Amino acid sequence: MPSISPSRLVLPVACYAVLLVSALQTLVVPVIANIRADLGVSATAASWVVTANLLAAAVLTPVLGRLGDLHGRRPVMIGILVVVLAGSLLAATTTSLPLLLLGRVAQAASFGLFPLSIGVLREELPPARLTGAMALVSGMLAVGAGAGLTVTGLLMRNGGDYHQLFWLATALSVIGLAGVAALPRRAAAATGRLDLIGAGLLGLGLVLLLLALQEGNGWGWGSPQVIGLLVAAVVVLTAFVLIERRISQPLVSTRMLTHRPIVVANLAGMFLGFSMFAVFLAVSSLVQTPPTAAGYGFGSTVLAASLVYLLPGNASGIVTAPLGGRLVSRFGAKATLVAAAAVAGAGFAMLAALHDATWEVIVGALLVNTGVTFGYAALPALLIENVPPAETGIANSVNSIARTVGMSLGTAFVVTMVTRNLVPGTPLPHESQLVGVFVTGAVLAAAAATLIALGLPHRRPAPISTLEAEEEAVLGAAGVDIPAGLGSTTR
Repeated sequence: MPSISPSRLVLPVACYAVLLVSALQTLVVPVIANIRADLGVSATAASWVVTANLLAAAVLTPVLGRLGDLHGRRPVMIGILVVVLAGSLLAATTTSLPLLLLGRVAQAASFGLFPLSIGVLREELPPARLTGAMALVSGMLAVGAGAGLTVTGLLMRNGGDYHQLFWLATALSVIGLAGVAALPRRAAAATGRLDLIGAGLLGLGLVLLLLALQEGNGWGWGSPQVIGLLVAAVVVLTAFVLIERRISQPLVSTRMLTHRPIVVANLAGMFLGFSMFAVFLAVSSLVQTPPTAAGYGFGSTVLAASLVYLLPGNASGIVTAPLGGRLVSRFGAKATLVAAAAVAGAGFAMLAALHDATWEVIVGALLVNTGVTFGYAALPALLIENVPPAETGIANSVNSIARTVGMSLGTAFVVTMVTRNLVPGTPLPHESQLVGVFVTGAVLAAAAATLIALGLPHRRPAPISTLEAEEEAVLGAAGVDIPAGLGSTTR
């Protein structure tokens, strides 16, 4: 039988790797109560199965992205999947909460697969295919999240053992490891060393910030612990920026922190992360509310909430991600991001006004998820227009962190809204509180669209790499044609 060229495996392997990232993130979300009951721990302790994974991802993602730039994406991806495999095996076999948390920390290394996958695409694909490929891979973030929730619902529908989820994660990691091992070998895109000081400061600052967001509702948003964490996060992240400006080989270049298109891309990523988790949590709460007790809702089960109300929006990413890629190719990243915010805003507005019928909720959630997928399709294209190949991994890592912060903000906001001013005699929120979530989403969408429209230039900006820009200017002045696809960015 003829062998398959490694270059032909790049896109499917990248899609699978990114799908694995988001599936591992959401697999455990619906089974926190099962873990709590099985291990005999408090609800707060069990929630660390999610929190520990998120905090570890904040620390590991930028480091892994930079290591991929410095040492080659393929070997770093193999190392990540070995760690994820070990963590999944540990979680599948343990009945100890500390060991389960250790397994979830190891699984957090998977977050590094997304920026590295984008870097592999940039190395291997011709410019004509790159935008569509990045859009499809980015769309797998939404598809994988829906797949993780759906699989969990199916496996746990009859009271199954949550360890099955980690055995599934083990098998998925083995498949991913085999796929990544078959990728082409390429030299590193960057030279130098890893900025350990910057990595430590960035990781610490993000942990302080995300911990405050995760625990704010339980500790109280005005509590000394939360305020102290937020103040400490600001101090540490400020120190990170100041120190990075003085280091010759920083983890994140100073211009990457101040270059307007990249700043806008990261703020857009934060909005998209907020939107994805806000719609998931708010719709889940809405449809599972029994109408006899609260006067609204559908009394749905967790499985039905995932399969009927949320799966259409998440699964549609298989179609909307390539469509987003075509929009980027035809109209550019800026126009696609504005459209993404507009579609998501329309979805939130529809959910705020219309949520009494099943089809209304499904369509509203579908619109929000479509907007998120369009946005995810545009962000990598916007980033690679503005960074050289040597910074592809770290640029996408920083954007991944922005989305993670947005997810945490969305989670914290919805949890706060649905746990206060409850319907008397019930643990259920008033309908107006969920409407408030949807209205907030619509307002943020309008703000995001305005920021993108005003903050991004009409023309594609010059790359950050001033040296390459100067070289191109010299060649152009000398009358030397520069072939399409050469240089640091896709034009």
